[in-house]
Amino acid sequence: MIIIVSGLPGSGKSYFASRFAKQLGATYLSSDQLRLDKNALGKYSLKDKLSIYLAMSDQTAKAVNKGRHVVVDATFYHHTMRDLFMELANMHQTPLYVILVVADTYLIRERLSKPRELSEADLGVYTRMKEEFEKMDMPHLVLQSEKNNIEAMLQLASDYIYKIHE
Repeated sequence: MIIIVSGLPGSGKSYFASRFAKQLGATYLSSDQLRLDKNALGKYSLKDKLSIYLAMSDQTAKAVNKGRHVVVDATFYHHTMRDLFMELANMHQTPLYVILVVADTYLIRERLSKPRELSEADLGVYTRMKEEFEKMDMPHLVLQSEKNNIEAMLQLASDYIYKIHE
């Protein structure tokens, strides 16, 4: 299966996605890590972003071809990025699940005020992405990220996927 984890900067999506991938024994793909690996830090034009999503799509296809589950961690703020993975799932005849991680603005501000390992996003990026973030038009689970609820989020995500996957 392919699981895309979407959300705004500071929402907690990467924290959740990396732990969910580990729980599932899945391959974990991060747009932030890929951007670092490709020396693409600071490159955020639509063309640059699409390049990262295409590379994640290629890596996802390779993992699925090896029989692996994949958790893909990125904002997925635009339908084009989501559609790319929908087409990939259809092409490989594998289920696609979408999880949107959200958090209250005060918590996002707090998180973005501290240095983060891979992400360059700050409050300005968050504000811009919030304006550009397109409404999800596909079935998805919304998880509310709080300060200490990762275990509950992991359980809700597992229940959602396995309920549908049965």
